[in-house]
Amino acid sequence: MSEENATWTDADIEQVKKKVMQAMETVIDPELGIDIVNLGLVYEVNVFNGGYCEIKITLTTMGCPLADVIIGDIIGVVREIPEINDVDVKLVWYPAWDTSRMTRYARIALGIR
Repeated sequence: MSEENATWTDADIEQVKKKVMQAMETVIDPELGIDIVNLGLVYEVNVFNGGYCEIKITLTTMGCPLADVIIGDIIGVVREIPEINDVDVKLVWYPAWDTSRMTRYARIALGIR
């Protein structure tokens, strides 16, 4: 991964995906106070040779007034990863989000059983 034009191996791509997920753990849902990864809002992360990253997320509710804030925060933290040159965040609604997607940590923090 040291050269921009080099072809990344599957292991390289997985390593960058892990960095992307770790970075997104710092993006906090402003209404719930929990990061978007533990809330289960991140559906898919794809990383491609050349440093393009595509992220598919959802929100807890349609019409969330803070969608632009969350997406902007995601783009900001992912762009800080040296291997990433471009990031695109896509908002998806299927499958619909529900509390079963949350990690144990998020459930405990929000008092959900």
